[in-house]
Amino acid sequence: MKKIRAAIVGYGNIGRYVLEALQQAPDFEVAGVVRRDPSNVPAELAGYKVVADVMELEDVDVAILCTPTREVEKHARVLLAEGVNTVDSFDIHGSIADLRATLDPIAKAHGSVAIISAGWDPGSDSIVRALMQAAAPKGVTYTNFGPGMSMGHTVAVKSKPGVKNALSMTIPLGTGIHRRMVYVEVEDGYTIDQIAKSVKEDPYFA
Repeated sequence: MKKIRAAIVGYGNIGRYVLEALQQAPDFEVAGVVRRDPSNVPAELAGYKVVADVMELEDVDVAILCTPTREVEKHARVLLAEGVNTVDSFDIHGSIADLRATLDPIAKAHGSVAIISAGWDPGSDSIVRALMQAAAPKGVTYTNFGPGMSMGHTVAVKSKPGVKNALSMTIPLGTGIHRRMVYVEVEDGYTIDQIAKSVKEDPYFA
C-alpha cells in the first residue's frame, strides 16, 4: 500500500501533535517539516527533512497547515495552485464561509482538495455536537470549554502592535457561555487602550 506523504507546515504546538499523530498512522509518512528557520531542528525532527518551503520536499500528497489561523489562506492558496492538497484548523468562525469561497475555485482549477476548519472547534467538536443533536433533536446541545488557555486567542492578541506578551484564558460560565480573560504586557510607547481597541475590532473576538 502506498502511504500518503504529508508535510507539516509550521512546528508549534499543533505541528508537534500532528507529527505524533502521523507517526502512529500506518497509512501516512512524514514528507518533511516546514519551519521559518529550517536550521532550528529539535531532536525529535532529526530523522526528517526540515525546510523553509514545501516545494523543497518530494512527492507531497497533503500539506497539514499548522500555522496561525491568519496565515492559513496565504499558504493554502499557493499549495492548492501547485496541486498539493491541504488540511487546516482555521478557527475564525465568522470567516469560514469566506475562506471556502476563496479556496474552492483554486482547488477545483488545479485538481486539489482543501479540507478547512478541521481542528477541535470548529472541527471534531462540531461533529460531536451534530451527532448529539441528531440523537436528541429536542435536547439542548452546547459545549463548555476551560478553564484554560486559549491558544488561538493568545496568538491573535500577540499579533497586535504594541503587545510584548499576552495570555488569553477561557473561563466557562455554564450553558455554553464563556468569559474571555486577556492579559497583556504592553510595549513601551503604547497604551492598553490602543491595544484593547485593536483586539475588540478583531473578528477572532467577535
